Amino acid sequence: MHLKGLDLNLLVVLDALLAEKNITRTGERIYLSQSATSSALARLREFFGDPLLIQVGQKMQLTPMAERLAQPVHELIVKGEAIIDKNQGFRPDTSTRTFRMNMSDYASAVIMSRVLSRIHQLAPGVRLEITTIMDEPTSEYLERGNLDLIVTTSEMSSPNHPRENLLAVVWSENPLAQEELTLERYLSAAHIVARFANGWAHDEVFIARSCHQRRIDVVASSFSMLIHQVVGTHLIATIQERFARHHAQHLPLRIFPCPIPVPPLQVQIQWHRFHSADPGVLWLREVLQEAAQGLEPLSGTESATASPAES
Repeated sequence: MHLKGLDLNLLVVLDALLAEKNITRTGERIYLSQSATSSALARLREFFGDPLLIQVGQKMQLTPMAERLAQPVHELIVKGEAIIDKNQGFRPDTSTRTFRMNMSDYASAVIMSRVLSRIHQLAPGVRLEITTIMDEPTSEYLERGNLDLIVTTSEMSSPNHPRENLLAVVWSENPLAQEELTLERYLSAAHIVARFANGWAHDEVFIARSCHQRRIDVVASSFSMLIHQVVGTHLIATIQERFARHHAQHLPLRIFPCPIPVPPLQVQIQWHRFHSADPGVLWLREVLQEAAQGLEPLSGTESATASPAES
């Protein structure tokens, strides 16, 4: 299809070019050779009468016109994909679709085994690409259409896209304490926290609100790294109760109630607003909800802490 002489397939290339700012990565993203991608860029430059991408040092940067084109072109591509996905329908038993999801290693550990088992049963041809916390807010990847679903906390979700609750959890801790975990022992212990690219450690928020202070000796980049590094050390870490109990089945950990009142944490799934009617995304949301509803209940409203078990 052409519009005023522009092959609309070139807009797919343009969208990727404006996002990647790199010809090689653009080709890899849309499965074109480097020469074909360069040729497409030349045609786009001719049509718009603008270089679009210019070399500055070792990198390519967008021209002012390219900056103006980026958002409307991307929205056009995402809307087009949504129309195609909606009209094609979705049959789980015959589909070979690949869904792209982002979630923390906590969510992956407590829910994905159930999800994968169900998908293997209902949709053996469906594939999942699962990533963990990225180098920028996951809502940005959702906005660009790089993800179908994200599983995140209500505080981290985007107000620009629809969302629904997945499961409610309360925080838990894994301390070193071999005796009763009092508030004094908890605050004086050496803590390890999981802090992500946005600089936010999940447990730091509610502890700061409690007006208490603690010392932090180690910062890890994931929940899994955090809980494994507790073993054999004097460290105490804060982690979700389900995650702590999941790992306590395999690691020498002890679990204690948290001495600081912890508010419930709401975990949600979120998708791009253009894909609300996408039958495939609707189906995947239902599978996730079903898996979440089958989880064992938490121990009331009590948080838990886990530490290395006594030898």
